[in-house]
Amino acid sequence: MNPDDYSSMVEVRAGVDAIDRELVALLAARFAHMRAAARIKPDRGAVRDEARKRQVIDQACAEAARVGAPVEIVGELWEQLVEASIAYEMAEFDRTRG
Repeated sequence: MNPDDYSSMVEVRAGVDAIDRELVALLAARFAHMRAAARIKPDRGAVRDEARKRQVIDQACAEAARVGAPVEIVGELWEQLVEASIAYEMAEFDRTRG
């Protein structure tokens, strides 16, 4: 699927839908890693790591710039993704240690 070759909205929508399925699968894999982190970290206070959060967002922005994606939008999305990941990891920590 190459968007430059599309000639109809049907093709665009099919391409977007395919990418969305891939993104959801990747998010599921990412959240599996958050479950592992919740299991491995020694205490709840270790879940939030602002330095690591900044590193993850900066890496995503650098990758966005490298591939020609909108850096500001990627940065905003990753801010939300990381915060959601932290909340999920905290909930998993509490669930498994409660």
